[in-house]
Amino acid sequence: MKVNIEDLRKGIDTIDSQILQLLNERMNYVKQVGELKRQTKTVIYRPEREKEIINRLASESKGVLDEKAIEAIFLEIFATARNIELPEKVAYMGPEGSFTHQAAESRFGRLSEYIMLPSIKSVFESVDAERARFGVIPIENNQAGIVYETVDLLNETNVSIVAELKMPIHFAMASVADKLSNIKRIYSKDIAFRQCRSFLNKYFEQQDIEEIQVESTSKAAKMAFEDPESAAICSEIAAKLFGLPMLFKNIEDNSNNRTRFYILAKNFENNSSGNDKTTMIARLPHTESPGVLADFLNDFKAFDINILKIESRPYKGSEEFNFWFFLEVSGHYEDKGLRDVIAKHKNIIKVLGSYVKNI
Repeated sequence: MKVNIEDLRKGIDTIDSQILQLLNERMNYVKQVGELKRQTKTVIYRPEREKEIINRLASESKGVLDEKAIEAIFLEIFATARNIELPEKVAYMGPEGSFTHQAAESRFGRLSEYIMLPSIKSVFESVDAERARFGVIPIENNQAGIVYETVDLLNETNVSIVAELKMPIHFAMASVADKLSNIKRIYSKDIAFRQCRSFLNKYFEQQDIEEIQVESTSKAAKMAFEDPESAAICSEIAAKLFGLPMLFKNIEDNSNNRTRFYILAKNFENNSSGNDKTTMIARLPHTESPGVLADFLNDFKAFDINILKIESRPYKGSEEFNFWFFLEVSGHYEDKGLRDVIAKHKNIIKVLGSYVKNI
């Protein structure tokens, strides 16, 4: 029997209607949950619960949808549900269309109310003052290393880490020009030019192209939209934001470029998920006695706790060369072994948050 495309489309339409009906039923349950949460003053965003749902659905899937596809679909459903439960403001380090903006939307969806702020510090201040319920800031890039401003502000403020997310950093070339030969100028940020050098050498080797550096890839997209003889190297979200057609995607030299982000909140705690990470600060006593740091770290080994990251940072304003330490370890702060280590060193440890590992 010959397959008719119109019959296939009718089948898809029928399923779409069923999906819509089921989503409406789901959101009715969400509204009831939201009412209960408001009565008990329970927080709306529960990363460990969302991860639990995605893991369960991935294990149940018998079709073509893998875990990544399921996560992409359901993160948007979760974000819509949270806005039905209780709309909340999300601050991020701008500009609009930046990779941090893209990271924020990937977790909180397009319907959330976003506050674009000019710096990492301003995001911390907004969350600390509760002008925004959540904040999204970068913590490290696997090529460029850790963002020390973020680490220092975690030490100086009273905000919590509620989640982490890792996002691949992909650049696109976008332009209103019909042909590459019509492009005379390319706008982008200096680091984007460096990370896309092989692509530029290959596709524009025969052209005398002017590379114009601007302060952000978002601004590059805006300028390219206004200049018909130009192109921008920018994020996909920036190209879409300014209605700039994408000529090429994933033009970066290194396809393994990743940035990790923290989601921040004030007075927030996650329940244990069984696959957690805890971030903390350790302010060890200033002493010339040997082995102070080694003794401290050996306590983690004694309780079979894996230290995932440790960074030393100087005390600001100190005349001496004294340092405090930023640590990430496996486990939830209420897990038996980690709880014992924290209790033993309660006078020098500041727990910044326990959250689901984003592998």
